[in-house]
Amino acid sequence: MTHILKNKNLEIHIDDPFEGYKFSRFDWTGKIVNVIFQNIQLSAIETTTYENEAFLGKGFYNEFGIDAALGFEETEIGDWFHKIGVGLLKKDDSQYLFNKKYEIKPAKFSINKELNKIIISCKSETVNGYSYVLRKVIELHENSFTINYYLQNTGDKDIRTDEYNHNFTSINSDIIGPHYLLKFPFEIQPKHFGETVNPELKVDIGPRNIKFNNNIKEQFFFSNLSGGKIVKATWDLINLETKIGINETASFQTDKVNLWGWRHVICPELFHKIFVKPGESMTWSRNYNVYRDI
Repeated sequence: MTHILKNKNLEIHIDDPFEGYKFSRFDWTGKIVNVIFQNIQLSAIETTTYENEAFLGKGFYNEFGIDAALGFEETEIGDWFHKIGVGLLKKDDSQYLFNKKYEIKPAKFSINKELNKIIISCKSETVNGYSYVLRKVIELHENSFTINYYLQNTGDKDIRTDEYNHNFTSINSDIIGPHYLLKFPFEIQPKHFGETVNPELKVDIGPRNIKFNNNIKEQFFFSNLSGGKIVKATWDLINLETKIGINETASFQTDKVNLWGWRHVICPELFHKIFVKPGESMTWSRNYNVYRDI
């Protein structure tokens, strides 16, 4: 079942945890698969060349622990480790890969829908000293929506991980090209990028913005846009033809901002470091504002 939050400007489609995407990477709580603003599509899919959408990221999916899932290193091969927001994954070799298909024991999920919001909770088992409760509240406003996160450590060990939203974004389903402008509030640091993938040389990096000198065909990727400096966690993407823009502003500061994209999609990613001691909890939020630049 897909839940829909809707007003005169925005329409947000949210899949049930056990509907649609069932892979071992992205968080199953609050899978925002589609965002529409005044009949204009704002979200896209990971790739258009793969048939089984149950394995693909889309919309505004988020992920915990892309580089190291919770408890993976101390788990023996053949045993289970946590992927927050999904459940338990079975360890089958010594290296964790975010895009690998793991055997899954899903966590317990519950859903409560109100007029302008949906609340989805995830409760884990206790494995290897780790357990948690994750709650996500997605709330619709007049021209924006907010994702509020609550993570409680119910285990015996510290939870140290990170979380980001992949933001599979496309405005009006337009190909990524010269009519897109991506802006940041900080100085972009190309000399300090962790990785640069720009095979067509069509992605132009400016002091505080990113442009495209032609239509994109190949995948591009840039990591660590701020050079590791702690900066305000926000970005702003505008389609210069439709004059429609969307921006994300998080409640935290970040020292890790990545950008991935392809012909059909652009994905600015704001990472949030997470540290929760046993018996404690933490909260954070991401707000998405949509506008017309008249």
